[in-house]
Amino acid sequence: MTYIGAIILGFIEGATEFIPVSSSGHLIITRFVLGLDSGGLAFDAVLQLATSCALIVYFWKDIVHLLKSVFLWVIRKEISRVDQTMVSAIVIGTIPAVVFGLLLEKQMDTVFRNVHLVALTLVLGSILFWYAQKVATKNKVLSLGRGIIIGFFQCLALVPGVSRSGATISGGLITGLSQEEATRFSFLLSIPVLFGAGLKKLFEVRHELLTTGFGASLLVGSLVAFVTGLLAINFLIRYLKTHNLNIFIWYRVVVAIIILFLW
Repeated sequence: MTYIGAIILGFIEGATEFIPVSSSGHLIITRFVLGLDSGGLAFDAVLQLATSCALIVYFWKDIVHLLKSVFLWVIRKEISRVDQTMVSAIVIGTIPAVVFGLLLEKQMDTVFRNVHLVALTLVLGSILFWYAQKVATKNKVLSLGRGIIIGFFQCLALVPGVSRSGATISGGLITGLSQEEATRFSFLLSIPVLFGAGLKKLFEVRHELLTTGFGASLLVGSLVAFVTGLLAINFLIRYLKTHNLNIFIWYRVVVAIIILFLW
């Protein structure tokens, strides 16, 4: 992997990880179009680790507050019902993605990395976003049950082209959360999976990082992904306060048409 290639992939990962257009799908398309060599799923996962660090930096106050709540809960001190629900929903909601991620890991690095599959899932994901907006009631609050349901929606993001943020925000809307609350929970729910997947893959490629130039290019790409990810998080949160998902729906459909027309 060259430095230019790493910078391009880092930018694509950071710009698309949190915006509902699918980072994994865009990484596959970018490699296919530019003919970039890569570290495959391992390289992508480490870039995701960098973007998850951006997520931690952006939401550090929320994370510290939740960790304090967990500590108080463990030592049997009283915490608010809202904090209990949020902690429980994140923990339980993470389990489906971990289980299915481990079961489908081999397919994710082979069968799923196909531009035509990405085109199909871009369209299917757009239909999901449209349906979620259509049926959204936005009059419910987060509960453990809704957290579990949104956790299963997160599993859809294991298929490139779906989008983790898009799937979980849609899950939140379908279960009755407001768009703002669904977006916030989507980000917090993604932290354990993104961070865990990145650490796992980083461990798996540790020897390659020490013996080849792969480590240097990965570091460059990760720095680009981190900075770009911070900007993307800030953009999406601000954007969804006053807009819906329509612009992303149409973007995804256009990209899918281009893919099918050219390839």
